Amino acid sequence: MATLNYHHLRYFREVATQGHLGHAAARLNVSASALSIQIKQLEDRLGHALFDRIGRGLVLTEAGRIALDHADRIFSAGDDLLSRLAQREVGGTPLRVGALSTLSRNFQLQFLRPLLASGDQDIVLKSGGSKALLTDLETLALDVVLTTEVPQGTSELAFAAQKITEQPVALHARAERLEHDNLPDLLRTEPLILPTESVIRASFENLVAKLGVTPRIIANVDDMAMVRLLTREGAGVAVAPAVVLADEISGGSVATAPFDLQIMEPFYAVTLPRKFPHPALKALLALPG
Repeated sequence: MATLNYHHLRYFREVATQGHLGHAAARLNVSASALSIQIKQLEDRLGHALFDRIGRGLVLTEAGRIALDHADRIFSAGDDLLSRLAQREVGGTPLRVGALSTLSRNFQLQFLRPLLASGDQDIVLKSGGSKALLTDLETLALDVVLTTEVPQGTSELAFAAQKITEQPVALHARAERLEHDNLPDLLRTEPLILPTESVIRASFENLVAKLGVTPRIIANVDDMAMVRLLTREGAGVAVAPAVVLADEISGGSVATAPFDLQIMEPFYAVTLPRKFPHPALKALLALPG
């Protein structure tokens, strides 16, 4: 099957933008008759008329509007490609960020705040499991993955994990749920809200085993936003970093138990070594280059 001729597509885009064959021909430095032949060849290839003649002008048909939309995206992507490989700042190229589904939304906001404050960088955020996100990172579908664990490389390229920060994990709930004399009593008595497989979960299971306590877990949650919601509604005691419930804690609707769990949750920005990292990411992580 014959492929699409992108010269024809570029000529079509110019005619569509100008709305007049003669004006477009002058800008392209070709004759109007030659340009008309190029447009006809594109229409034959696509199997649809792209213009209707209205008076002395040209108006896009429905097929023409669809073709123009695709042409704009194709040539915009080409411009981004040239700028990216030249390592120029490109506000129109989004920074594609993957975040573990159990990762605090507040932490994600803190990490991205410098870019959000500038207002000139588009950001695409994808949430999911570690395996899927790292696969997207390997295939260049993501620029960076935010997670709580240093991943093991699954290809010839080793992941680079830069620790952004770490936060102590504590018990958070409405104040009345935290009125216990000691940690084992609280863990035995109160319903607990825990994240699913994570650094927090593994460390918490080690803690209760050491204390000889069988906790009453009412919710295993794979989304920190849901941990926050359940805690705010009084469903139980959350095992989480304070950043997850920062607004509720500062507002007084949620309190923090005075017991040190001795659990820390680290936060990493995971990347793969690339010759052409996204310019915004280089600044965000203070990478060389």
